[in-house]
Amino acid sequence: MKILLATSNKHKVFEIKEILKDYKLYAFDEVLKPFEIEENGKSFKENALIKARAVFNALVQKQKNEFLVLSDDSGICVEVLDGKPGIYSARFSNKGDDKSNREKLISEIKQLGVCESKAYYIAAIAIVSSYGEYVVQASMHGKVMSEERGENGFGYDSLFIPNGFDKTLAQLSSNEKNTISHRFKALELALIILKMIKKGKKGEKIY
Repeated sequence: MKILLATSNKHKVFEIKEILKDYKLYAFDEVLKPFEIEENGKSFKENALIKARAVFNALVQKQKNEFLVLSDDSGICVEVLDGKPGIYSARFSNKGDDKSNREKLISEIKQLGVCESKAYYIAAIAIVSSYGEYVVQASMHGKVMSEERGENGFGYDSLFIPNGFDKTLAQLSSNEKNTISHRFKALELALIILKMIKKGKKGEKIY
């Protein structure tokens, strides 16, 4: 079963490939010429489906028979910021890079006179194929800090400490992160769907 990831983000591709080790995964730009996708949904689930549909519809018929398209939409929601940046996490600073996004988050937290806040990550995984459309979602709770710690990970990882830990995600190894992350939990749910689709490819009924 071939899976086309609706992203060319190297960090996400690497993380997803580490978790879905038993599947043949391809980055977006390995199969298609990259194009802009307008993420105008009002939730992580909607945006994940928008991306997966756009990539699947860009495939020619032969490719649609060969590939399932899997997309991820994820972000962080900070309690003291009334849930921001949420679905705008990747473009929070309007500069399009992780460092600027983190700097804006730190600035907004400090402006409120606090140095930390409860927060949670959300990851929605959408699967679009000739067998139908599916979407699942999972979360990881913890807190954000107003200072960066650690060198690993990406996005807001250096600011986020998961519940039950005293280190940020950027201070954990990739294996440690992958066993607790929102993306790992969502991909575990997606695996159930992938196995169901695989049975359907063998002629068994998909429910």
